Formats: sequence, C-alpha cells, structure tokens
Amino acid sequence: MKIFKLSFILICLSFLTAKAQYPSILISSSNDPEEVTIAINPKNTNQIIAGANLNNRYKSNDGGLTWQAGILTCNAYSVYGDPVVFWDTLGSAYFMHLSNPNPSITPGGTWVDRIVIQKSTDAGATYPICKATGKNGTKVQDKPWHVVSPFDNSIHITWTQFDAYESSASADSSHIMYSHSLDGGLTWSAPLRINHQGGNCMDNDTTVEGAVPAIGPSGEVYVVWASLQGLRFQKSVDNGLTWMPSEKLIGTINGGWVYDVGGLMRCNGLPFTQCDLSQGPNRGTIYVNYSDQTNGINDVDVYVIKSTDGGTTWSSPIRVNNDVPGKNQFMSSMTVDQVTGYVYVIFYDRRNYTGSNLTDVYVAISKDGGNTFSNHKINQTSFNPTSTVFFGDYIGISAHNNKVRPIWMQLNGGALSVFTANLDALTLTGIPENEKSVISIITPQPNPFSSQTKIVFNLTKKQKVTAQLVDASGKIIKELVTDKLFSKGRHDMVIDKNENNLTKGLYYLVLYGEAKSEFVKLIVE
Repeated sequence: MKIFKLSFILICLSFLTAKAQYPSILISSSNDPEEVTIAINPKNTNQIIAGANLNNRYKSNDGGLTWQAGILTCNAYSVYGDPVVFWDTLGSAYFMHLSNPNPSITPGGTWVDRIVIQKSTDAGATYPICKATGKNGTKVQDKPWHVVSPFDNSIHITWTQFDAYESSASADSSHIMYSHSLDGGLTWSAPLRINHQGGNCMDNDTTVEGAVPAIGPSGEVYVVWASLQGLRFQKSVDNGLTWMPSEKLIGTINGGWVYDVGGLMRCNGLPFTQCDLSQGPNRGTIYVNYSDQTNGINDVDVYVIKSTDGGTTWSSPIRVNNDVPGKNQFMSSMTVDQVTGYVYVIFYDRRNYTGSNLTDVYVAISKDGGNTFSNHKINQTSFNPTSTVFFGDYIGISAHNNKVRPIWMQLNGGALSVFTANLDALTLTGIPENEKSVISIITPQPNPFSSQTKIVFNLTKKQKVTAQLVDASGKIIKELVTDKLFSKGRHDMVIDKNENNLTKGLYYLVLYGEAKSEFVKLIVE
C-alpha cells in the first residue's frame, strides 16, 4: 500500500485571523472523507491515528501537526465504513469498521454481516491483523463503538443488529449486541444481545441505535443507546458476562434521534457515553451526550446528562451550547480526559449567522463535572454544506493529559476535507488572545428595565454588524440593525420597551459581526 505525505498540512490564513480561533490543520481532502474518528495514544501522545469513510486511514507522529494518509484493506472482509479508531493500554492501535466480505475468500459472507477489528503494532502504519465478530446468518451488523478497560486491557464493543436492514416487516427487529476481547483483539466472545426492548429495522427513530460502551471505576461496563422512547441504559458488573434483567430508561430525546438540519442529507442526535476514571473529584461520573429538538425543529441543542451513582439516578439535561435560543447545534461527540477528568464536546454550530446554513465547529469544555461548559469556536473558516454531499453521521474528539485533538469535515469548493486543530491552549492557558471576540458588550444599564436600557458595545475593528432582539423562545422580535458598517471602538444603542412592543419577560440582544456573535440578556419589568 502506498503511503503518501500530504504536502499542505498546516493552513494558516493570516488574512482571516479575525475569523480564526485556532489554526486549522488539514488531514486530507482526498477520497471523499466523512464520518471521521480520531484517537491519541495515551502511551505516547505524539502518536495519533484517525480514519474516515469508507476506508481512509491517517497517522501522525508529531502530535497532529503533519499527517500520512493511506487506504485500509482487509482481504477477507473488505472495509465498508463506520470507522472507529482507538488504542489499547499496551500501545497497539485498532481500526474497527463494517464489512462487505469477498465471497471467493469468505464463503457465505453477505453485505455488512459482521464487525471487523483490525490491529496495528506499528502505531497505525499498517493494520495486518484482521479479526471479526457478530456474524449471525445474513443479519446486518451496524455502527460499532468501543471502550478499552484500563484495568485489564479488555476491549468491549457494542453495535446494532438488524434482522433485515430497512425492512418494514413486523417480524423483523433491531437489537443491541455486545462482544469483548480479552487477548488484544485476537479472539472475541460470542455476540450477546443486551437489550430487552427492541426496535424495528427502518433505521430511524423507531430503531435502537447508537450503543456506546464505557468502563466504570470498578470495571463495570455501561452502555447507553437511543430508542423511540428515549435513552436506555444497561450495566454489567462481571466484565460483560451478565447484564441487568432489563435496561433502564434514563432520559428522553425530544423529537427523536433523527432530525433534519438545513444543508445536510441526514442528521442524528445519537448518544455518546463516557465515564470519568481520573483521580479527580468527579471520578466515577457517567456522562451521556446527545442532541435533540427539545426547543423546536429550528432550535437543535446539544445536551449532557450524568449519573454519579453508577447509573441508578440521572441528572436533568444540561445544555452544552451557551448561545441564544433559535440556532442549530448538531452532530455532537464527546470524550473525557482520563487524566484531568475534563469533559469535551464537539459539535457543528450556526449561532454566528442569520438567514443561511453557514456552519462553524465548536468545542465545549467542562472542568466541573459537567455542571457548566465554556464554548470555543475552533474552525478557521465557516462553510456551507449541501444536501447533495453526504456528511456522514458523526465527527470526533480525543483528549489525554491536556492534549486535545478534534476532527471534523468541511465542504470547500464542493469537496469534503478533514481537519483537526491543536486545542491544548484551551486547558493550559484559558482562552487564547486570538479567540477573544471582535465584539464585546458591556452590561446594559439599567437591567432589568421598565422603559429604556442602554447597551454599550466595543468593536476591535471596523466591521458590519447586525443586531436582533430575540425572545426567550428564540423568535426574532425585531432586527434593529442589518449589516450596518460600524467603525472600530465604542458604540451605544438604546432599547425602548414601548417602541419595540416588549412585554414583561426575558429577551436577548444579539450582535452578529464577522463570523462571530455576542449576546446579552435583557429583563423587561
């Protein structure tokens, strides 16, 4: 297999520094990459592996600054998408994916009939060991996720099994399956069904999907997935041999896990599950990240729920994105730094734009056990997706000991590209100078107000600004200024209660500048 060095790795567009939060690092723009995955080696954080549909593999030996790309192969089972990369505790790398067996090599093989796990002992340069689990006649095995136990290096995977993919027959069901390896991925336990309430096979809200495992502080195996009724939780305390008599409903996904977002062929809010195994104050906390339409079809938000007692009780949803209502945040993913205990959530975000599908990438960070999140724009340039180009179903993020590497897709010139960024400064130095907004708003005076309030805002550069009054539900009450050119410096704006027909309650003033927005809450008495 030919490995090639990407010639343009670090993209630093100096003429767009006002839009840049962190220099974007191009991983690849070849072979239509989407559905991306990334993993930092905890034994050597300079070694990072990544992957993308259908069979793209990437590796970096310098902490993600430069990348080598190649095509993953497996003669027996082929490589058929849903990539997941990870490392075990001994420093071996893995690339897990779906299958499309070669019938001349694998008699009786059918499309997506098993989960394939390939292993590398040379830091992702090659993946010669190709093993599989999940084969069950012609049933379809879909979307695997993993966790590696730090206690015994066991690998645990979960996925969805379809009796017949996209069948509407009432006799056909979908179920959550589990398998583990105790010898570094060489052999796998017989697949075990761990759900009791299944779904249908239509691959939509009525299907059970998105099962992600996590390891607890005493070696427990936790799994959460999405169903028509909401988020369901399962637990094993004997290394996956036996499970609770029935799964537990721990939260709702309002509007379902399948939803529409402008510019995307499809989008979902499937959950990601992590458990804090650090020695910090939140050790043992289980986090589940998802997105849904609790606040309406035009206001997708990203949430986390958590349990501090092994899954017995769960918190109310904690909203991760900290923007005003009425904007879409979607396709989130999550990781926990198992050294610091910090929680990281990555998602696509449209808070900074009005009247378009322009999209940014944000990472939210919690250092207090998921109670609060700070939000950081990490992409260098916004992009406008189109529904004719498939974006896949997920993006990703990996973190270890304050080294943080996200991965996402962007559409540029009609073609997909995969990017990462160096986010170490987020945890080491707080908010870097170049992330501070070109717009800052001084607290309105008075606030609350019964007649008028005065807003003062500062601009660090000359730019066009749009100002909107938004109510508590995200509805735009009035657009006060539209693309008006303001000079650098201080500006005043007066909000009059009667002039704007404001009644008692909560409102937001939102200022949209050049690829960045800021807002302030207004209380009308």
